[in-house]
Amino acid sequence: MKVAASSLRKGAVVDIDGKLYVVLSMENIHPGKGTPVTQLDMRRISDGVKVSERYRTTEQVERAFVDEREYNFLYQDGDGFHFMNPENYDQVTVPVELVGDAAAYLQDGTTCMLSIHDDNPIALELPARATFEIVETEPVVKGQTASGSYKPAILANGVRTMVPTYITAGTRVVVMTADGSYVERAKD
Repeated sequence: MKVAASSLRKGAVVDIDGKLYVVLSMENIHPGKGTPVTQLDMRRISDGVKVSERYRTTEQVERAFVDEREYNFLYQDGDGFHFMNPENYDQVTVPVELVGDAAAYLQDGTTCMLSIHDDNPIALELPARATFEIVETEPVVKGQTASGSYKPAILANGVRTMVPTYITAGTRVVVMTADGSYVERAKD
């Protein structure tokens, strides 16, 4: 489906010369003289190369139809990461390259948003937060109760994070999946 370049927004998927690109940022530029243009910064989905293109605001680009649905993570093997659609139980295998650093935050049953184009997974979005147990951290030092002081800790998934001084090994904590930063102690 052709759409005006100026109508694209961040996260839109476009088809340019048979290759899929995801829009990272979009800016409409209106110079004092001349034709207004739309500056698109995009990433090619197949290999991750970043591209910057300019279009006249009236130019048409081919928008790709992407099916975004919730999938549950099942397991990982040599083929990649296996997800299941909870509505119809269809399974999809996502390549390791597509999952990338997000692999550390995938637990059995984690519900993720998976974008699929022509039966091929093209993007994976994790939930914003995940709960993990602290497996290793420094002991509490008496008198170190100042608010805002943090100490290093290792989560059950192997990710290092900084936690408040009162958190001990064995405590379950909530972390942000984007960067692994501590949010709060788990309420379970």
